[in-house]
Amino acid sequence: MRSRTLALAAACGAALLAAALPASAQGVRVLPRRALAGEGTVSAAALLAKVTGCAPLSHGKYRMDAGAPRTVPVCGAKGAVFWKADLDVDCDGQSGAVCNRRTDPYFQPDTRFHQSDDKPLDAAKLPYVVVPKPSRVWDYGTSGIKGGGVAAVIHGDKVAYAVVGDTGPKDTIGEASYATAKALGLDPDPRTGGAESDVTYILFKDSEAIPIEEHSAAVSLGDELAQHFLASN
Repeated sequence: MRSRTLALAAACGAALLAAALPASAQGVRVLPRRALAGEGTVSAAALLAKVTGCAPLSHGKYRMDAGAPRTVPVCGAKGAVFWKADLDVDCDGQSGAVCNRRTDPYFQPDTRFHQSDDKPLDAAKLPYVVVPKPSRVWDYGTSGIKGGGVAAVIHGDKVAYAVVGDTGPKDTIGEASYATAKALGLDPDPRTGGAESDVTYILFKDSEAIPIEEHSAAVSLGDELAQHFLASN
């Protein structure tokens, strides 16, 4: 009975993964797992080698912080969009020990996208990225990016997989959850943490981790999409 249950679970899991993958990425061979800094089987160096140039998708550039110069374009690639910016720590969503009004003066008890039970996401536990609200500069929806979409976030030699979980101001870019910063080895404090630069965000088009709050779903799907991204670019 146990072996049959495991076999059925594996088959169902494979079917769900295939359904979540964009059609162009289905059938990609998953490479054996090896020891890397961060998550998955694809190295930070391999991903960064594919995003050295920029074919702009955005009609203009974003600021990394309010009042800063506009220096960051959203770039296009086969199967993904990407940008290179800072990482401001987002603690919005469910209130808990590390994300609340006391620890974060800008705390908001909600996120643009919700869990499968309709609760806000938990920034302390779930790696997620923030995309700018749609504007004349760029509308993420027109590029195949949606809530629950999968992203690879890279800093140094580490890769962390995350979901698209929240939206931010229309003119700034470069923000991710407490859990994302922690996964990258950064200080996750929303007041003093994050990174001032050198963070790369690669968002995979037409992808969705199901359910959005299950980080392992983002890692499994993200790793396969990252391999497809390497092969396509």
